[in-house]
Amino acid sequence: MAEIKDDLDRKLIAILQANAREPVSAIARKLDVARSTVQERISRLERSGVIAGYTAILGDLEEGQKLQALVMLSVSQQHSRELVKQLESFPEIKSCVTISGEFDVFLVVEPNRLEDLDDILDDIAEIPGVLRSRSSIVLSKRFERQKPFLPRASIPLG
Repeated sequence: MAEIKDDLDRKLIAILQANAREPVSAIARKLDVARSTVQERISRLERSGVIAGYTAILGDLEEGQKLQALVMLSVSQQHSRELVKQLESFPEIKSCVTISGEFDVFLVVEPNRLEDLDDILDDIAEIPGVLRSRSSIVLSKRFERQKPFLPRASIPLG
């Protein structure tokens, strides 16, 4: 069973999430433990499935930060499947999840320009079944954790 045993595991995972290519010896110095301890912990976390794999995160090819908005929709339940199919046609919508609470659908929208976002929000509001929406523009990303693209794959660290 996948298990994080203690604070050392949590710190180790945080270091690997920030830079999975960090040398084991550098991680050991940061954690003030032996290199063999770090290697054993990584191996155990991989075997237990806590660490499911490693990935490369590609940077943006464009200059500057992309515009991103978080949009929440309240939706008529009778139209929800139809609505999701229509939302799929918007290439600017990078993520669509259903949520519990005051709103039913949460979108991550990445338009090219602010003016495009205004048009996209207008188009979404016109989809049958959208009762109301609330949107917020992302000002900055403080950190982001990503799930590896290679589930259950393991690449030994040097």
